[in-house]
Amino acid sequence: MTPLITANQLEEIINSGENVLICDCRFDLVDPQAGKKSYLEGHIPGAIYVDLDHDLSGDATGQNGRHPLPSPEAWALTKTRLGMDSQTLVVAYDNQGSVYASRLWWMLKATGHAKVQVLDGGLDAWNGPIGNLPRQASPANTPVPAMPYFGLVLVDEVLANLESKKYIVVDARASDRFQGQNETLDPVGGHIPGAINYCFRENLSRKSFKAREQLYQDFVALLGSVKASEVIHQCGSGVTACHNMLAMEVAGLTGSRLYAGSWSEWCADPSRPVAL
Repeated sequence: MTPLITANQLEEIINSGENVLICDCRFDLVDPQAGKKSYLEGHIPGAIYVDLDHDLSGDATGQNGRHPLPSPEAWALTKTRLGMDSQTLVVAYDNQGSVYASRLWWMLKATGHAKVQVLDGGLDAWNGPIGNLPRQASPANTPVPAMPYFGLVLVDEVLANLESKKYIVVDARASDRFQGQNETLDPVGGHIPGAINYCFRENLSRKSFKAREQLYQDFVALLGSVKASEVIHQCGSGVTACHNMLAMEVAGLTGSRLYAGSWSEWCADPSRPVAL
């Protein structure tokens, strides 16, 4: 299944009566209530709202990043509650260039849910009707089993990589934050030593992803002969890193991994080195 779906393709699926769960993932890091408010004002009819803080993140301790992944068991319970069984096609969208939709895409793919796609262009690309009646999720008939996150990298492996240099770490944040400037989200500015910067916005042409061929050329130019399996993605809190992973998947470069704790976890321990 291709990672992206067009608005026309989604409309055809809806009209066909196929088992599809549309997930509105809009969110604002500065105003966490803004996404839900936007959903209530208008959304693709039948969509449920999936919240980054409450559905796609676990409890933050101050040491594990701003948006730590929920445990596999907690994520399985959430999938069950939201009705995401293995037979359901899940289509995620937002209106921020698919950043938050990408997080849901990765979390499902990483825990064995094959039928998941991101609406390319998000809500702005949708030409169909807009609804304002909120839909409550219908729980799955049987509990979704807990699965470990495939391709998840923990902080100790990233720390060990400072010496081994086995992997290339790609930081999806904007270049100013990567360089330790204009840091407003985390208490420490800078980046993981040895990481290279590739802002997720480079994957987009306006709010849609660039063509597959262009994305392939861009990542080959960035990575050279480095294999996708030798790439670890990170960002500020494990969200926009998923956007770079999705873009690589669109380009046919599969097998990269995610350091979900990202910079917000890394910089929480002053013993870990920081580069500017």
